[in-house]
Amino acid sequence: MHRPQLSIVVPCYNEALTLPQLHARVSAAAKAEVGEDYELVLINDGSKDDSWPIMRSLAAADPRLVAINLSRNHGHQLALTAGLDLCAGEQILIIDADLQDPPELLGDMRKLMAADGADVVYAVRRKREGETFFKKATAAAFYRLLDRVTDTPIPLDTGDFRLMSRRALDAFLSLPEQARFIRGMVAWVGFRQVPFPYDRAERFAGETNYPLSKMLRLAFDAMTGFSTKPLTLASHFGVALAGASVLLLIYIAYGFLRGGAVPGWTSTMFVVVLLGSVQMFVLGVIGEYLGRLYVEAKRRPLYLVSDIAGPVQGSATLGYRAGDGHHVGVAPAVPELATERDAAE
Repeated sequence: MHRPQLSIVVPCYNEALTLPQLHARVSAAAKAEVGEDYELVLINDGSKDDSWPIMRSLAAADPRLVAINLSRNHGHQLALTAGLDLCAGEQILIIDADLQDPPELLGDMRKLMAADGADVVYAVRRKREGETFFKKATAAAFYRLLDRVTDTPIPLDTGDFRLMSRRALDAFLSLPEQARFIRGMVAWVGFRQVPFPYDRAERFAGETNYPLSKMLRLAFDAMTGFSTKPLTLASHFGVALAGASVLLLIYIAYGFLRGGAVPGWTSTMFVVVLLGSVQMFVLGVIGEYLGRLYVEAKRRPLYLVSDIAGPVQGSATLGYRAGDGHHVGVAPAVPELATERDAAE
């Protein structure tokens, strides 16, 4: 099977207003670099607007476009995983559909990859146009906190916008965990990775699909997926409270022996509330890790594909393609070969 020289993978959720411009700009950037030897993989992550019909019409007019329709909304990281699993290029560009990450930077990223002999070129944001102060501040705090608590060094101020080699992607696809923090997983696989500074543009159209709740969920996945320090922090709380409890018992015993009055209900309630809140925090941290173990133990496919438009060439090694029996661990046939086989029968 011929591998295209380049795959561009784009997860999409409610991006109907952006898709025509996205297709035009990404296609132009790819053709400028590799001619016609590329594929554009769009993943519809359970969009509620007209994203899927638009993708199908674009795929019908462009033989290099592959549109993948997931069975429901899986979330950005799993949708991106589906696209990476089903793409076939020697080089893979990951980019979001909102066009905040300019596809025209593809040429410079490929030159940097070739010059440095790198397997990953990750884009580092110098500026973030069109974003609120709250979003910028929380993002900066998140990346710096993550850098302090994770065991794997994860570059600061980076998103999923990056260019990867096929061997780096194959290493990434060997990681089967459910709760995925892709930029951290790519950092974990290693190989030579180099930064590419750029200025992030304002969103082309529509509204952000990453509200605060999803950002917090991603932060929890990042910290629990790449570090055990939250558990260590919980144990430190336990040791500190045990020491404080001993001191409190000594104080009570001393007051009792001297015939003094034990402090009243205010101080008692303060201690009870303090102990209760810290215990709940510790239980919450432990529960987060237990929840991850529970989800991983099920071994469910990471994504479910209901429809595909276009010549998909990759294999569903991490997910399931409905209607043809292909599932995790079973490589599906290439559609062209399947068509020829059916005709022969």
